Amino acid sequence: MTRAVIAARRGVSIYAVRYHLRNITGKLGVERSSELRQWPGFPVTSGRRAERRHDMTQTFPMGPLGQVSMLTRSAASSEAWFKAKLELPHIFTFGDLVFFDCGGTRLFIREVPDAEWRPSSILYFLVPDIGEAHRELTERGVKFQGAPHRIYRDDTTGVEDWMAFFDDPDGNTLAIMAHVAPELAAATA
Repeated sequence: MTRAVIAARRGVSIYAVRYHLRNITGKLGVERSSELRQWPGFPVTSGRRAERRHDMTQTFPMGPLGQVSMLTRSAASSEAWFKAKLELPHIFTFGDLVFFDCGGTRLFIREVPDAEWRPSSILYFLVPDIGEAHRELTERGVKFQGAPHRIYRDDTTGVEDWMAFFDDPDGNTLAIMAHVAPELAAATA
């Protein structure tokens, strides 16, 4: 749009538009307002400026999971439960949003009204010893749907995946899981 069109739409003078465009271009580090059409979306002082353009002929490398989101009917109740029962490290709470650290992956819990609530994805917490984790969580009052059980055995390596499922207070299904090495699997069976 031209400055005159912007001024008419905003109900300000052309001089006001020119002033704001100069202010914007100065803050973003572009020389002319025409460059705003190609602005990459971050200021020149941002660390993103150092990002290299990705070669689109190559597969983009996805990183590890950074954050998982769950819904709750009560942020305060969920915060208390995840702290007390699972002893997850609490990062911060902002209103009805609660954040925990799950070994480098953030768990984001968001309060919604009953009408918007729905079960979230199953969260599988990796534990080194599923028997010990099951015992300790049971002592903390977590009610499991059943005992730990083998889900899968890799015929090549002999490694087994064991899981046990439980619910949070909202009815979201959670699980503990362990990768059990062959020598330990023989002792567990």
